[in-house]
Amino acid sequence: MTERPTIEVVTGPGQCLRLAGAWRVDQAERLAAEIERSRQPVKALDGSEISALDAAGAMLLLRLAQRFDIAPGAVTLSDQHRALLDAVHQAQADDGPEPLLREARWRRVLAHIGAAVTESWGHLIQLLAFTGQTLVTLVKVVPNPRLWRPTATVHHMEQTGLDALPLVALLSFLIGAVVAFLGATVLKDFGAELFVVDLVAYAFLREMGVLLTAILLAGRTASAFTAQIGTMKSREEIDAMRTIGLDPVALLVIPRLTALLIMLPLLAVFAMLAGLLGGLLVAVYSLGIPIEMYISRVYETIELRHYLVGLVKAPLFALVIALVGCLEGFKVGGTAQSVGERTTSAVVQSITLVIVIDALAAIFFMEIGW
Repeated sequence: MTERPTIEVVTGPGQCLRLAGAWRVDQAERLAAEIERSRQPVKALDGSEISALDAAGAMLLLRLAQRFDIAPGAVTLSDQHRALLDAVHQAQADDGPEPLLREARWRRVLAHIGAAVTESWGHLIQLLAFTGQTLVTLVKVVPNPRLWRPTATVHHMEQTGLDALPLVALLSFLIGAVVAFLGATVLKDFGAELFVVDLVAYAFLREMGVLLTAILLAGRTASAFTAQIGTMKSREEIDAMRTIGLDPVALLVIPRLTALLIMLPLLAVFAMLAGLLGGLLVAVYSLGIPIEMYISRVYETIELRHYLVGLVKAPLFALVIALVGCLEGFKVGGTAQSVGERTTSAVVQSITLVIVIDALAAIFFMEIGW
């Protein structure tokens, strides 16, 4: 057998190509030229006289078999060379593009819905696990004043509470005025403009005040938590904390959670007052209701339980917003794109969970007669 690769035509009942020599990478250019010159139709490839074969030679042999529509398994080879040819053929099959399947549109829609439901369920499981981890850390931190971080907590209280107060108050005031306008439009036809006071008071004390505050903080604070922790994660600062024996949950999550648990109920109270003030403005200047009558009507019709129904949901909303924001921050990868994706995910998840919890709470309080 010669080292120089050759391709010879063997004529007979079934025309065959006899392959010989060294089919290696150093002979690839010569082999490629020989393959290009092989135009006559053949029915078999005999590579039993191939003296040496490497991956490049196997790829050229597969190209030759494909040219004549011969299955790789039908090429005659020694056992040693057969194993290499099969391995190269399998690697090419694995790297090749998957066949495009024409599926019905309704099946693709169902597949997307199923994937979304599965992803949402996974997010919920991760949130529950992270909640448990945070509560365990909180139990360790509370009895140990050495682990408290008052400076960080006050800083986050300022960021999440004081800085958000003007926006919460303004939007609550405007929405209170809008609710009063809408109520007045309907109740004017019945001569019951005074009940606009009841509408605004019930709406803001039970639902709108705390819900509007939670949605605003879900968009503002959850995204800030995710971006802050995510940036630290991408810079490997969290890994450095673990390396020196510090707990990232105690250092990063507990101060943010504590700050939001304190500030969200306070902001909700300000939102309720701002909404009532917006309704007062409309009642006085549009409906002609005196200020004294407006205040008196609020005192007469609104009971303490209506205020408590709204306020009791505030800590739960704060817990959800803080945990979702921090969890998505810990899930950030090493790229700036990952920070943006996780920030968006934190806002969407927190707003969705806030609205779902509020709806379930409304049903619960209605059923118990509150």
